[in-house]
Order: sequence, then structure tokens, then C-alpha cells
Amino acid sequence: MGIIKLKNIRTYSYHGCLIEEGKIGSDYSVNLEIKTDLRKSSISDDLKDTVDYVHLNSIVEEEMAIRSNLLEHVANRILTRIFREIPEISRIILQVSKLNPPIGGDVEAVTIEMEEYRS
Repeated sequence: MGIIKLKNIRTYSYHGCLIEEGKIGSDYSVNLEIKTDLRKSSISDDLKDTVDYVHLNSIVEEEMAIRSNLLEHVANRILTRIFREIPEISRIILQVSKLNPPIGGDVEAVTIEMEEYRS
């Protein structure tokens, strides 16, 4: 087994419950960790034998572009789509962070983290 991580995928998205958040948008950061079998690709040196991180990044960017009120909702869409499109993945840990959230304080980020296993 092995792990592939995509760290600090940056997007400008329009998530949030406030009307202003849907109009103005804000910066987001996504961290993704997937568990998969890397033994075959470590020997073959062939992209077809592993999980393509370009595909993972595309899923994250496409789902982050769809507005949600809650970070949990967009995270669930990302998890569901990754499991649907990439059957070789057995576990996902996903963090979605809203940077400089409008919560009336000096807060660098609000982050939700979800971990799912293929059922």
C-alpha cells in the first residue's frame, strides 16, 4: 500500500451561508491524502499503474467551483466523486479550509476534515 498527498491546492471559490460570500468569494486551501496500492507502479514506472494526481487535482478544482453553503457539503462531493471515478483508492482524508473567514475575528482559516473508507 501507499499514500499520495496533494498539499495546499489553492482555489478562489464562493462557498458560505452569507449572501456576500456567494458574490465576493474568498481563498480556499484543500489538502488531500489518498491510500492506494503503489507496488505495481513502483516497479513498472508506468502512469497507468497508479492514481494520477492530475486527475485528483481536477476533481478538487471542479467541485470547489460549485457553490455550497457548507464546507462539509463541498467536501462530501469531492469524496464521493473520487471514490466513483478512481476505484483503486481505499481511503481518503480531505481537509477544506476557508482562509481569512468573515467571522469577526483574526482567524487565519477555518478547516473541516473528513475521512472516508471505501465501503
